[in-house]
Amino acid sequence: MNRQKFIDKFMAAFFILVIFKVIGILAELFHATFWNVIGNLVIFIVIAVIIFLVITALKDKEKQNQGANGRRGGGGSSYVESSLFDRIRNKYEELAQKYIAEKDYKKAAKVYMNLLQDNYRGAKTLEDGGLYNEAAVIYLKKLKNKSEAANCYEKAKQYRKAIDLYKELEQKEKVGDLYRQINDRKNANAYYQMVVDDYVDNNQMVKGSLIYRKKMELPDEAQKILLKGWEEDRDAFNCLNNYFANIFDVKKLDQQIQELYEKIPSDKKITYLEAIKYEFKKDPKLQTTTRNIAYEIIAEKVATRSEIVNELKHFNPDDEVILKDISRYKTGRNRMFRN
Repeated sequence: MNRQKFIDKFMAAFFILVIFKVIGILAELFHATFWNVIGNLVIFIVIAVIIFLVITALKDKEKQNQGANGRRGGGGSSYVESSLFDRIRNKYEELAQKYIAEKDYKKAAKVYMNLLQDNYRGAKTLEDGGLYNEAAVIYLKKLKNKSEAANCYEKAKQYRKAIDLYKELEQKEKVGDLYRQINDRKNANAYYQMVVDDYVDNNQMVKGSLIYRKKMELPDEAQKILLKGWEEDRDAFNCLNNYFANIFDVKKLDQQIQELYEKIPSDKKITYLEAIKYEFKKDPKLQTTTRNIAYEIIAEKVATRSEIVNELKHFNPDDEVILKDISRYKTGRNRMFRN
C-alpha cells in the first residue's frame, strides 16, 4: 500500500471513529450531567479538528511529493504511518500540558488516559492537582497499584479506605499509624503489637522498644524488651545502651548500673564495660560507680586480655599517673615476653 492510499484509508477510518465517539459521548446524557457531556464533546471536537488538520497537511504534502516517494519504494508507508502518529501524539501532549497550565487537571488526565492511553500519567496528574480520591480510583482500578491508591486515600483523609488497603499490603505499622490518626487506640496498639512481635522474632529488640515507647506510649514495656535483649544476647550492647539511655533519673540509673552488674555473667563483662564508658561521661554523679565497676572488670580480664588496661584512661581522662602506669605495665609485659 502506497502512502497516499494509506492516508486516504486512515482518514476514512478516522471519520468513522469520530462518528462512533460522538454517539458515545451523547449517550452519556443518560448517566452524566448535561454540562459534563457538553464539556467532553467540546474537548473531543477540538482534538478531532487538530487531527483532521494534521492528516490534511500530510495528504497535501504527499500529493506534491508523490513521484519522489514512489522511487523510495514500499518502506515509505511505514515512515508516513510513524510520522503521522508521532504528530498526533505530540498534539495530545501539548493539549494535556495546556490543561495542566490552566490547572484543569481533570481534562489533562482525560487526555492522558483516553487519548494517550497512559493511565499512570493520568493518575499522577490528578494526584499532583490535589484530586486524591479521583487519583486513588485510577491507581486502584486501572493500574492495580494498591500502594499508590492507599497513599492517595491517606492524603484525602479517607483513612478507613487507606487502612483497608494497607491491611491487604500487610503494612502493619502504617495501619497502626492511621488507626491512631482517627483516635482508635485499641486497634492501633493491636497492630503495633504485631510489629513489635515481628521485630522480636527477628532479634531487632531496639526497634521493637521504639514502637512501645514512641507509638504505644508504654515506656515500661520498652525497657522490658531491651532488658530481654541484653539478657538473651540479642543485640546485647545496643539493648543495654538504650536501656540506660531511657533512665533519666541519675540516682535510679546509678542503682540500675550496680544491680545489673551484680547479675552479669563473666562472658558479658567486656560488653558491659563498653556500655558504662558512655554512662561515665553522662554525669559526674555516675563516675564513682562506673569507675569502680570498670576497675573490677579490668582486674578480672587483664590476665587473658592485656590490652584491656587501655580502658583505664577512659575512666581517668585527666589522670597522668594512670597513663604512665599503663605505659609501664605494657613495657614490663613486653619485656617479659621477650625474655
